[in-house]
Amino acid sequence: MSSYSFRRRVFLASISTGFTSYVMAEVESSRGGEYKFGNYIVSIADCHRRIELEFLLSTARFRRHSLAKIDLLIEVLTGFRLALKKESDLIAQWEKQKKRSRVKLRRLKPEG
Repeated sequence: MSSYSFRRRVFLASISTGFTSYVMAEVESSRGGEYKFGNYIVSIADCHRRIELEFLLSTARFRRHSLAKIDLLIEVLTGFRLALKKESDLIAQWEKQKKRSRVKLRRLKPEG
């Protein structure tokens, strides 16, 4: 039976939405460094698709590549989050201004 030093699954949307998207990360124990062929996987799923990213640790080269891969993934996701937040704020700001413009136009429009 496998033992995990890290194993976590979180759903990415509230249960009230009914969406089943999730992220799951598993780091199988190396048993103090003795076992190097464990499962080191990040799974990302939405309602229709699932991907698994594997991180090999069996050789020094694979360990370097796997750590570089997760670092790069975190860097890209962090940049994506910043850009997504910026665009979300811009859209909300534009909608707010548009709503104000409509209210002003209604006030200026003669009744008749």
